[in-house]
Amino acid sequence: MTRKFNRLLMCAALLGLTSLWAVAQDTADNAKGSVRTITGCLTKSSNGNEYLLTGTDGSTWETHGNNAVNLADHVGQTVEAKGVVSHVTMHNMKEDAKQMGNDAGMKNHTAEHGHLKVTDIHKVGGSCEQ
Repeated sequence: MTRKFNRLLMCAALLGLTSLWAVAQDTADNAKGSVRTITGCLTKSSNGNEYLLTGTDGSTWETHGNNAVNLADHVGQTVEAKGVVSHVTMHNMKEDAKQMGNDAGMKNHTAEHGHLKVTDIHKVGGSCEQ
């Protein structure tokens, strides 16, 4: 009887630790920020409803038009866009790998690149060209 109880206790402890690890992973992803505010130049892609936001820091963000914001009105303008990073866990892993390669002496393009669902956008400067 004691042996079964010990096994049950070990299983419960393992389950608890696994749950804590999962919560810690979510917290780490959110610490990098799943919501971003990017200032840069918005251009329209040749493919339908796709846009590219090139940040002043060199980052590039692919986005699609949606019902929440009218990106077409801001093409060719310097804008500040706020949005949610798509697939934030994979995005952060990719960016971490790029940074580790750079730290190890690899010459690579370390500017951030990702996909962003824009939730708010407004003009902050004049026209721009990319």
